[in-house]
Amino acid sequence: MVNEIYISVDIESSGPIPGEYSMLSLGACLVYKPSQTFYVEFKPISDKYVMEALVVSGLYMTQLKETGLDPTVGMTQFEEWINKVCQKDRPVFTAFNATFDWMFMAYYFHRFLGRNPFGISGLDIKAYYMGKFNTRWEQTTKRKIDPSILPTRKHTHYALDDALEQAELFRKILDTQS
Repeated sequence: MVNEIYISVDIESSGPIPGEYSMLSLGACLVYKPSQTFYVEFKPISDKYVMEALVVSGLYMTQLKETGLDPTVGMTQFEEWINKVCQKDRPVFTAFNATFDWMFMAYYFHRFLGRNPFGISGLDIKAYYMGKFNTRWEQTTKRKIDPSILPTRKHTHYALDDALEQAELFRKILDTQS
């Protein structure tokens, strides 16, 4: 039997959809070994952006055109990190509202590497919470989640910080007896 390694992933983007907009940064950590981290900033793949997305993340297109990694290089580094921390275990993509982060992750892996080490699925922390605690979808926002399992870390819109915050939340959900 292959072990599963939960990897908390957060991305910041220049807009709502991949391809038309760019993934600007990616942060990740192991859920049960949060000291194992990965972070990268990317060169934009398009000039399109939503100003609110840039302001909230503090990332700017002109700066990233100079300092960001080419997406092929950055995604190769991420895949190598995943392989290193998982070895023969199965990596499981996890995120709080995974649908947003997942679509960028899958798009970038397939566009720039032709493959995705996570396979074709991801684990949504909100949906997991909903199922474990028998709540309604509207009760899965951070404002409505049981305060005893909320993370102590703050949501900063810096991808690595937010990946660490999500990991803490998911560990608490997993470790809580329902």
